[in-house]
Amino acid sequence: MILKMVSWNVNGLRACMGKGFMDFFNDGEYDLIGIQETKMQPEQADFIFPGYHAFWNSAEKKGYSGTLVLTKKEPLSEKYGMGVEEHDREGRIVALEFEKFWFITVYTPNSQRGLLRIDYRQRWEDDFRKYLGAFNKPIVLCGDLNVAHKEIDIKNAKSNVNNAGFTPQEREKMTQLLDSGFTDTFRHLHPDKKDAYSWWSYMGRAREKNVGWRIDYFLVSDELRPAIREATIHPDIFGSDHCPVGLIVEL
Repeated sequence: MILKMVSWNVNGLRACMGKGFMDFFNDGEYDLIGIQETKMQPEQADFIFPGYHAFWNSAEKKGYSGTLVLTKKEPLSEKYGMGVEEHDREGRIVALEFEKFWFITVYTPNSQRGLLRIDYRQRWEDDFRKYLGAFNKPIVLCGDLNVAHKEIDIKNAKSNVNNAGFTPQEREKMTQLLDSGFTDTFRHLHPDKKDAYSWWSYMGRAREKNVGWRIDYFLVSDELRPAIREATIHPDIFGSDHCPVGLIVEL
């Protein structure tokens, strides 16, 4: 069974709808779509996704955060959040169970300018790692993890060392996550590929110049590593300050 998956931080789904989201949706023929930063409640949707089941997790705060998974196949079960009240008000996790794996999309909290939320981010990382460790099947995890793991994953590494998303603390937590039993699918297939980014600032024509960060990922449980067929980044898809990232597995 070959599964084609994609993940995209749309930075506001309604806004992205006006910037070509449905063209992307219709062209892809994806089995599973993980969406982050929907910034909406499901009842606000004046659109549908034909042929897909939709699973929303919206933030309590209107117009903020939020995740959504679209799947062609109906899941066996679903979970929302990680069961920790401190973390579950912002709609950051949707997990769907299928026969052979769990599909999880996540929108990791940003440490924010001045690292105002770095302490919270560290607690989130530890709790999220513990949460993932409790699943009874292999995991396909996708989303905006809000960290560029290695220097190869960011254009200007030295000048960003203590900025949110590239602090030593955040990078170490990403290392710990991978060491707990996960494979970064893109780096598994493309260990030395440079200038491969998934997010660009709106400032200074960063996207045009490809001054970016790779902060959007597909991770899989190590036992699924042999199933990886393709791991891709799609900078040619516009509509957000992030671009989609893709994964094809054969289970």
